[in-house]
Amino acid sequence: MEQTVEQKLKALYELQTLHTKIDKIRQIRGELPMEVADLEDEVAGLDTRIQKFKAELDETEDAIVTRKNMIKESQALIKKYDTQLKEVKNNREYDALTKEVEIQSLEIQVCEKKIREYGFDISSKTEVYEKALADQESRKKDLEIKRGELQTITSETEKDEQVLNKKAEKAESGIEERLLIAYRRLRGNANNGLAVVTIDRDSCSGCFNQIPPQRQLDIRQRKKIIVCEHCGRILVDEALTLENVPA
Repeated sequence: MEQTVEQKLKALYELQTLHTKIDKIRQIRGELPMEVADLEDEVAGLDTRIQKFKAELDETEDAIVTRKNMIKESQALIKKYDTQLKEVKNNREYDALTKEVEIQSLEIQVCEKKIREYGFDISSKTEVYEKALADQESRKKDLEIKRGELQTITSETEKDEQVLNKKAEKAESGIEERLLIAYRRLRGNANNGLAVVTIDRDSCSGCFNQIPPQRQLDIRQRKKIIVCEHCGRILVDEALTLENVPA
């Protein structure tokens, strides 16, 4: 059965009223869901950073161990060459062994220099690593607090929101697709989520622009769907809002 314009207006206003109640519940939660998501991202980012620093520190520690082993090897070779120097038969052998000792001595110097550099690198990275750990611990505590706040608010309002969502779904099923699409578009474009508004003090209660007397009369007659010339919202008269207001 084809709905009258009045029935369509009442259905749209009922849907708007339900969505406004849902919006108010979500406003209570405020920025908490976004704050929780941001903190979760920050904690995850710090975790990635910490893992990277830990891997670099482990790699540098391994490099130090490698260099220390190279020093031991060079020292062992020097000891071996020193023993052989005592038994050389000619200058050629002496020069060759002396050269080997010099090479290993230089190798030790290079390794010691690298170990000092690695030590400085570890010291610098450890400082940053520990700060990242402290930052992560702090953010985790903040996240725990915010999650608790969100959980408290959600548990207090979740049931009401679910009931209202079901009522809104039911209300939407009674509105023709064309009007529902227009309603959703208007609601999405409005900062306050209002697609259906009343006349308040001869003005649109959505954008507060004045509505001419003749247009107000047309709205009260409910013969056609009328939108605000300034903001495009659907206009209904005050009397209609008092009829069949959803609980």
